[in-house]
Amino acid sequence: MAERGGWEQWEWDDSLFAGAAKYYEEGRLPYAPGVADALTHSLGLDGRGRLLDVGCGPGTIARRLAPLFEEVVGVDPDPGMLAEAARLGAAEGIANATWALERAEALPAGLGLFRLVTFAASFHWMDRDRVARAVRTMLTSGGAVVQVDAPGYRADALLAATAQGQLRYPLPPDAAIEELRRRYLGPDRRAGQGIRNTSLSGEDNVFQAAGFMPAQTVVVPDGRNIDLSIDRIVAERFSSSGTAPHLFGDHIGEFERDLRALLAKASPSGQFSVRLPDNLLRIWLPS
Repeated sequence: MAERGGWEQWEWDDSLFAGAAKYYEEGRLPYAPGVADALTHSLGLDGRGRLLDVGCGPGTIARRLAPLFEEVVGVDPDPGMLAEAARLGAAEGIANATWALERAEALPAGLGLFRLVTFAASFHWMDRDRVARAVRTMLTSGGAVVQVDAPGYRADALLAATAQGQLRYPLPPDAAIEELRRRYLGPDRRAGQGIRNTSLSGEDNVFQAAGFMPAQTVVVPDGRNIDLSIDRIVAERFSSSGTAPHLFGDHIGEFERDLRALLAKASPSGQFSVRLPDNLLRIWLPS
C-alpha cells in the first residue's frame, strides 16, 4: 500500500513554486564549474544543434549551456520562473534562448527537434513515463537526454563531502529549520495544494522503457567550500516547493522572522559553510 501523502497520490497544480522564483538564483547551491565541459567532452558538442531544458526554472542550466548550442529553449509551467530566466539571460547577454510556458506533459508541443534534452532538479515532478516517451521523439540523430543532479537534493552526499575537512563556519542547522517548518506547516511535506512525503527513483528504468539504452554516469568534480549568509539560507528555503512563500499565507513574515532568529542563534557571525559534493550527469542515448 502506498504511504499516506506519498508521490503516488500527489497531483501537480500550478501553485507548486508560486512566489519562489525570485529566491531561486540566490538560494540554490551552485552546480559544479565543469558541467558544461563534461557534457561537451561526453557528447561531442560543437556549438551546433538545439538544447531543450525541461522544467528549466530560472534557466540555471539552460543559461550555462547556451554557448554550446545554436539555440536554447527552456520550458517551465511557472510564469515567474520564466520571467526570471528571461531577465537573467538578458543580463548575461544570452541572445539564443527562448522561454516557453508549458508543462512537460504537453511535449512535444510543436517545439521541433533537439540535439540535447536536459532535466535539472525537475524530472521527479513530472509524469515520467509520458515525458520520457515524448522526448524520445524529439531527438535528432545522435541526440541524448541528460539528467543533471542538483547538489542540494543529495543530502547524504552533501554531508559526506562536508565531513572531509574543516569548515570556516557551522553547518546550517537543518534539523532545527525542519522543526520550524513543521510548526508552521504541519508534519506533512507540502507540495502545491497537496502533500508529498516521498519522492521517486528508478529513472534509468523509466528511460529504458521509453526506448533508451542504460544510463551512462559522468562524475563532475566539485568539493568547493562555500559560505552561506542568513539571507542566502532564507532564500534557499523560499526557493523550495516545501517552503514556497504561498504556503505561509499571512504568516510568511512571522516564519521569516523566526527563521532568521534561529539562524542568528546557531551562528552569531551570521555565516554558515558547506562543502559541495561532486555533480552527477546521467546520460541516456536512444537504443
